[in-house]
Amino acid sequence: MTEVFLCSHRRTPIGRHGGALAMLRPDDMAAHVIDGLLDLHPGLAVDEVIFGCANQAGEDNRNVARMAVLLSRLPETVPALTVNRLCASGLDAVIAGARAVRDGADLVIAGGVESMTRAPFVLGKAETAFARAAEIHDTTIGWRFVNDRIAQAYGVESMPETAENVAADHGISRADQDAFALRSQARYDAGWHASDILPATLRGRKGDTVVNADEHPRATTIEKLAALPAPFRKGGTVTAGNASGVNDGAAALILASAAGVKRFGLQPLARVGRAASAGVAPRVMGIGPVAAVERLVARGARRPGDMDVIELNEAFAAQALACTRAWGLADDDARVNAHGGGISMGHPLGMSGARIAGTAARRLAEGGSAAALVTLCVGVGQGVALELLAV
Repeated sequence: MTEVFLCSHRRTPIGRHGGALAMLRPDDMAAHVIDGLLDLHPGLAVDEVIFGCANQAGEDNRNVARMAVLLSRLPETVPALTVNRLCASGLDAVIAGARAVRDGADLVIAGGVESMTRAPFVLGKAETAFARAAEIHDTTIGWRFVNDRIAQAYGVESMPETAENVAADHGISRADQDAFALRSQARYDAGWHASDILPATLRGRKGDTVVNADEHPRATTIEKLAALPAPFRKGGTVTAGNASGVNDGAAALILASAAGVKRFGLQPLARVGRAASAGVAPRVMGIGPVAAVERLVARGARRPGDMDVIELNEAFAAQALACTRAWGLADDDARVNAHGGGISMGHPLGMSGARIAGTAARRLAEGGSAAALVTLCVGVGQGVALELLAV
């Protein structure tokens, strides 16, 4: 099998909803990180660009990857594809890019982008003549234009409600969720992440503003976390403090064959190994990584307990703990999200999978590690997992 190398990783800072990156369109953010890779490696000949994006009904014109190519310094002859598996879209872009390299491409740029701030409202067309009803939905996150058969068979619980289901099914206490959230904030290392960040310049009437740091991390205490309300269920345990944020950002990586690495003088961070996806009940979508990793292991990957590096997207502390406990890991296992995760950093849906793949590759490249697990849960009940290997 053709070896695929993950080489460079560049990303924007992660902005809060309505925050520092709110004025940036998703196609502009994606183009920005593509150009950042071109700045690192002048003379790249890119075979294809693949990006993940969950909210594809707005400014990105449904194929944000192609728009980003046209806005970047890449020639218009570079083809582009946008993939959508909601929260795992960025990781699926990496997996699809690796497949393209295995099929003969020398170099693919893969990544993910999301502006949850700018996700539009959508209005459905009338289903009958002279209809007077108008159904408007916010596309930021969650269900819209629900199929009645889906609702009857599976329900349409919100993402926080599914986390409450996971907490109840797996006996995960509020105290344990808050402790996990506090560790995520404490582990976030701005200095470690700084080398991946490509500052974003915002043009304004009073001059330019440069955003060069993640906006979501915040100092907190266990007392402050315990004082937050749990608004999603009476007697519930899920709060704004032990859940990921609603965020904006973009990330991009270079995937190359051995010939591409040699041709362009690249320095690989990791080798791309096996990948797997799986479906679970939508009401407990957060356990998706457990099913996906089970398939990954069946395909020959190491078990999570034998991995040196684990990047597990923290959609909610409840679902992250359900996964790590299913794998027999301690709640505070140092291998899991060593430099922070979705609770501290935020979760721009389409970006996160690419971001954690880049983070895992960097951790591998630091030495002393042989294999990494990259995995996310997915709304409506799925999980995706990828194995990375040391070079």
